[in-house]
Amino acid sequence: MNAAPRIDRQEGLGASSTRPHAVVIGAGVGGLASGALLAARGYRVTIFDRLDAPGGRAYAYRQDGFTFDAGPTIITAPWLFEQLWADCGGSMKDDVDIRPNTPFYKIRFDDGTMFSYSGDQAAMEAEIEKISPNDVAGYRSFMAESRRIYEVAFLQFGQQPFHSKTYTAGALAKLVRLGGYRSVHALVCRHFRHPKLRTIFSFHPLLIGGNPFTATSFYCLIAHLESKHGVHYVRGGTHALVEGIADLIRRNGGTLRLGETVKTILTTGRRATGIQLASGETISADIVISNCDPAMTYGKLLKDLPRKRWTDEKIRGSDYSMSLFVWYFGTDRRYEDVGHHTMLFGPRYRGLLNDIFRTKRLAKDFSLYLHRPSANDPSVAPAGCDAFYVLSPVPNLSGKTDWAAMAETYRDRVAERLEETMLPDLRRHIVSSRITTPLDFRDRLLSWRGAAFSLEPKLFQSAWFRPHNKSEELDNLYLCGAGTHPGAGLPGVLCSARIVSDLVPDPASLAPPQQAASAGRAFS
Repeated sequence: MNAAPRIDRQEGLGASSTRPHAVVIGAGVGGLASGALLAARGYRVTIFDRLDAPGGRAYAYRQDGFTFDAGPTIITAPWLFEQLWADCGGSMKDDVDIRPNTPFYKIRFDDGTMFSYSGDQAAMEAEIEKISPNDVAGYRSFMAESRRIYEVAFLQFGQQPFHSKTYTAGALAKLVRLGGYRSVHALVCRHFRHPKLRTIFSFHPLLIGGNPFTATSFYCLIAHLESKHGVHYVRGGTHALVEGIADLIRRNGGTLRLGETVKTILTTGRRATGIQLASGETISADIVISNCDPAMTYGKLLKDLPRKRWTDEKIRGSDYSMSLFVWYFGTDRRYEDVGHHTMLFGPRYRGLLNDIFRTKRLAKDFSLYLHRPSANDPSVAPAGCDAFYVLSPVPNLSGKTDWAAMAETYRDRVAERLEETMLPDLRRHIVSSRITTPLDFRDRLLSWRGAAFSLEPKLFQSAWFRPHNKSEELDNLYLCGAGTHPGAGLPGVLCSARIVSDLVPDPASLAPPQQAASAGRAFS
C-alpha cells in the first residue's frame, strides 16, 4: 500500500479548484469521452497522457503532406457521439463532419472474387446470389438473428455495468438463449453454406480483436448495427473526432497534460488518493479513471497494491487479442479503382487465424485491410496523391517473432501482395512511409504483450468476466476503454465512458458543504 504523499502541485487553480478533482490516466477515446462527461457534470478534470497529442490508438501521424489515422477508421454508431456532444452542451455537427460511406467495404478473395458489402438489402442479396443463390434465404435469417442479438446485447446491456453476479446471471441467461455459447463462425454457419459467405459474415470480430472461431456470437450484432446505422468516416480523419472531444473537455474547464507519464496510482486503504508522474510530481484526486490497458493499470500502476481479483497470476493467465502490423504510406499517384475500405482475404481463413491466435506463429500468407481515406477525403493527401494504410493481423508478443528484424521484410511482402492485387506498380510511387509493429503497441501504447485490443473478446472474458468499470480493488477507481466492459471498438469504448460517468458519485456529494449547496442549485 502506498501512503498518501505531500501534493507538490494542484491542478486548476482559482474558483474551479474547489470542485472535486477527477484525474484521467490516458487520452484515448474512452478517456477523453469520460473526461468530457465528467467535466460537464461538474468535476474538475485533468487528463494525463504520455504521447504528444490525444487519441491513444486513435492518434494521427502527419508527414510529407499526408495525414494517416493510426488506428480506428470506421464509425458505426454516430449517434453515440452526437449524444456525447449534446450531454456536454454542444452539437457535434458544429465541430465534426461525419459522412456515410457506401458501400461499407469491398471484399476481395484470393481467387479474385469481389463482393460489395453495404446496408442495402436488395444490393446485398444480388451480391450473395452471384456467389451462391441458395444462400439468399440464409442471409435474411442471419440478419434477423443479428437484429435480435443487437436488441439485447447492445441496446439492453451495452451501456450497463456488470458488477453484480445476480444481474450478470440474469443477463447471461438471456444471451445464452440467443446462442451466446456459440462462436460467431458457428452461428454464421447455421445460416450460410458457401465458405466465402461464411467468411464474409464472420470476419467482423477481427475489427475488435476477436477470433471469429472463438469470439462469442454476441458479436454477430455488428452486422445489424452496420446495416441499421451505416458505416461512416470523419472528414480530416478519425483524429478530427478526437480533437473535437478534447475541445469539449476544455470548454467545460478540463485540462489535458500531454507528454507526461503516470508512474503509479497512489492509494490509502481502499481509496486512490492521486497519481505520481515519472517526473516525481504528485497530483491529488477525488476519483481516478484509468483509460490504460487494465493489465497495465493493475500490473504496473498498482503493482504494490495487494489485489484480490486482478492479481499478477490472473493478468498473465488471461487471453489477449492479436496484434497488428500497420504500414502507412502515401503515393504520388491516385488509385481511383480502390475504394475507401477494402478487405483482402488470403488463401486460408481458419488456418491463418489458428496461427495468429493459438500457435502465435507469423505465417507466410496473410489477410489485409486496406484503407484509402483519400478516396472520399482529399484533405488527407496532397493534390494528385493518395493516402493509405494497410493492416495485417499478426500474433501478439506471446509469439517468438523478432519484429525488430522482421518489420521491413514483412512490409515488403505486403507491398508485393498489394501490387499483385489492388495497387499495380505500387513501390515505384511511394513517397511517404512508416510502420507500426507489435513492439509499438507494447512500448508506445503500453499494451500488454503488444495486444492491439487488450483482452480477447471471448465469452468468459466478456461482461462480468472483464475488468469492471468500477474497480474491484479500489472504491474510487474506475476503468474505461477497450480492455473493460463492453469491449474494444469506438462504440465499445464510448459506452464504457458513459458507464463510468453514470457510476461516479455526484460531484456535489464530494464538494465541501458550502460548495455542494451551490453546485446543487446550479444543476437543479
